[in-house]
Amino acid sequence: MAAFCSFRRGLAGLQVSLIISFLAAASAGNFYQDFDITWGDGRAKILNNGELLTLSLDKASGSGFQSKNEYLFGKIDMQIKLVPGNSAGTVTAYYLSSKEWETHDEIDFEFLGNLSGDPYILHTNVYIQGQGEREKQFYSGSIQLLISTTTPSSGIHNACFWVDGIPIREFKNLESAGVPFPKSQPMRIYSSLWNADDWATRGGLVKTNWSQAPFVASYRSFNADACILYSGTSSCSWDSPPWLSQVLDSTDQQKMKWVEDNYMIYNYCTDAERFSQGLPTECMMEGSFGCIMSTDGGPSADGVATATSVSTALLMSVVVSFLMAASAANFNQDFDITWGDGRGKILNNGELLTLSLDKASGSGFQSKNEYLFGKIDMQLKLVPGNSAGTVTAYYLSSQGPTHDEIDFEFLGNLSGDPYILHTNVFSQGKGNREQQFYLWFDPTADFHTYSILWNPQRIIFSVDATPIREFKNSESIGVPYPKNQPMRIYSSLWNADDWATRGGLVKTDWSQAPFTASYRNFNANACLWSSGSSSCSSTSPSSTSTNGDDTKRFPQGLPPECTATAMS
Repeated sequence: MAAFCSFRRGLAGLQVSLIISFLAAASAGNFYQDFDITWGDGRAKILNNGELLTLSLDKASGSGFQSKNEYLFGKIDMQIKLVPGNSAGTVTAYYLSSKEWETHDEIDFEFLGNLSGDPYILHTNVYIQGQGEREKQFYSGSIQLLISTTTPSSGIHNACFWVDGIPIREFKNLESAGVPFPKSQPMRIYSSLWNADDWATRGGLVKTNWSQAPFVASYRSFNADACILYSGTSSCSWDSPPWLSQVLDSTDQQKMKWVEDNYMIYNYCTDAERFSQGLPTECMMEGSFGCIMSTDGGPSADGVATATSVSTALLMSVVVSFLMAASAANFNQDFDITWGDGRGKILNNGELLTLSLDKASGSGFQSKNEYLFGKIDMQLKLVPGNSAGTVTAYYLSSQGPTHDEIDFEFLGNLSGDPYILHTNVFSQGKGNREQQFYLWFDPTADFHTYSILWNPQRIIFSVDATPIREFKNSESIGVPYPKNQPMRIYSSLWNADDWATRGGLVKTDWSQAPFTASYRNFNANACLWSSGSSSCSSTSPSSTSTNGDDTKRFPQGLPPECTATAMS
């Protein structure tokens, strides 16, 4: 269990080793002796008499290196310290690869950067004869904080990915079942640090913040217990059965299963939509891959307690300070189903509403009334199971090109992976004020209350009475605020698999359709707008967000509401 706890604090001390399962020539590393810096125009440096190597990335270029030797099987260890802080948009790649690109073999670690405080994603892949598409991804905790050892290993029987002595992935030799295996092409070790902000972080939504450059990754303690290939001849002897027969033992298998259950976020072997003609052969072989993604439990609550306590304090400080007309809900009385050709249904004498989505269409509804300020509550139970590619939207909006809008959008995910709660505020037709959250519970297991409090001073988004976001009225510094256009309540369930889940990598699995979201306990303690008049008598409201720190996206300066000193 101590090893498991170490992994939880890491994939942070990232010891990456590829275990190669037979006798090899051991090589204790010196970067001068073992590697060549191949690109970067001085951005890569070998330091400390060959004991340390650093790669750096700035707006002009990244950098990279490769091994002098080629290897055919072995165990390769490297300690890596990744880019700290805001590494969004950057990718640190560390891999083995052969030369002939069209038919090359490759064993990959790629570390996808993220915003400060958010986990790196560890992306792994295996290419055989030029064919990849064997991706598995893992969350890696606070990976950027520690030197970590990563090991890719490759032998006759398997290729294994390790982090700090814990196996996280095994790719077995299944040539007997017709699955090719990388065993004939010698490979060099490569690593590079480069900009990939068109896809690396949240599907390209978050860009590299060049004001944080140069970005630096560090390497040390290289060791190759591996077969070096010289002029077509291996340095290894082939008469050592213990190495030739090495496989993961039951303890290692148990550790790997634990990692998969707790940290895996994508597994190509479960992506039936992507492989619509059938999953790859190795995925169907019993025992050929260690992990089926866990389908029980919600996202980890790590880090939520602090946010929750802060939010609760915020909620306690909010007073709605004008009189509103209260409306207890009946869906028959308060809403119209507007599209979906029967896929939206009002049930239980108006107490329940459901929306469904299939391959032909989604569905949606809107409120009969318009509102100008108020507190809107709705209980939702989201699409359960594999909801990847689907979006459940619940929002207030006015009409026209200069519309105002206040958004909740729930971005579906694979079974066991957390929904992403996406929020936005549009003022006079302009949005670009996104904030996204992981929920601290499973929103598909039961109904939860999602609330919008909207008054002339602020907009507050709340989940189960816990405020998660505040957008203040900052008209005094030139920020438009939605206060003049009455809005209706809308909700819809629709397919957005071109972007919704991991930037469009994961598609909607239509074999799971119809997808269904449910609604109940609507309540509007709000000002009804009718014929140009409000149902509320206005008094003076009491007064009291951060829209992000995405300076790359706003190169001319963050929106005023992000920098105003009055903002929390």
